[in-house]
Amino acid sequence: MSARRIIIDTDPGQDDAVAILLALASPEEIEVLGITAVAGNVPLSLTAKNARIVCELAGRPDVKVFAGCDRPLSRRLVTAEHVHGETGLNGPKLPDPEMPLQDRHGVDFIIETLRAEPAGTVTLCPLGPLTNIAMAFRLAPDIIERVQEIVLMGGAYFEVGNITPAAEFNIYVDPQAADIVFRAGVPITVMSLDVTHQALVTKERNDAFRAIGNRAGEAVAAMTDFFERFDLAKYGSKGAPLHDPCVTAYLIRPELFTGRHINVEIETRSELTMGMTVADWWGVSGREPNAMFMGTIDSDGFFALITERLARL
Repeated sequence: MSARRIIIDTDPGQDDAVAILLALASPEEIEVLGITAVAGNVPLSLTAKNARIVCELAGRPDVKVFAGCDRPLSRRLVTAEHVHGETGLNGPKLPDPEMPLQDRHGVDFIIETLRAEPAGTVTLCPLGPLTNIAMAFRLAPDIIERVQEIVLMGGAYFEVGNITPAAEFNIYVDPQAADIVFRAGVPITVMSLDVTHQALVTKERNDAFRAIGNRAGEAVAAMTDFFERFDLAKYGSKGAPLHDPCVTAYLIRPELFTGRHINVEIETRSELTMGMTVADWWGVSGREPNAMFMGTIDSDGFFALITERLARL
């Protein structure tokens, strides 16, 4: 099979960094056409910088990185320095990037790429708020039917919320954008907190990253050393969940995941439950399914894959 051709839309974030590294280390399965940055975990100036830092860490300064939207469609930006640190990549000491930021806006890159490539051959992989994707769909509705699939990290059902009692961070930051994307009619695969909270970086798994002995392995180990302090205090879990790499792992080994094709609606009106992914897991609403909502992961297989691929870098 030929490699999946993807655009990564991201707000790095340590777990975003691991997702990007996994994609760039897997050329047999994934061809990264470009990376678009969005405001989310930290402001846009930092996410655009961090995406380039990660590309250089992977030895891929040839990857084109574009800055996209610096705020949600209609709400105030909420960031997550309390989780990821003031840079978004706290933990390892990584040099500032030398590779340039591309001149084009990230939304323009998404639109132009989907128009230029054969229909049904480009997958969008959002790892943060869905602002860039929604803006592209709003400005150029003709591209919607050209998207092969959207594989995203966001939302929750059984795990409910991690930024509010009802909402997962990526969806909460820009629920209006998420609503546009989930209503677009594009095939969507959702890596929810229900999956990602099973993908815990235990001490043994992090030791395996560090034991790889290259810069990428050491950097990833330092990243998870840093941000696990938040999750250990919040959840009392055995380690930090690696949310975003679930997206790229799915493109490489979809058999690691199981889920259901269900209807997912986004709450955009109630401040109490703003950004909630109303996932009809039990099929009680009568609404048409619009997303493959993942619920389980083979976590041992997932971490074996990441460790194997990081060793390539």
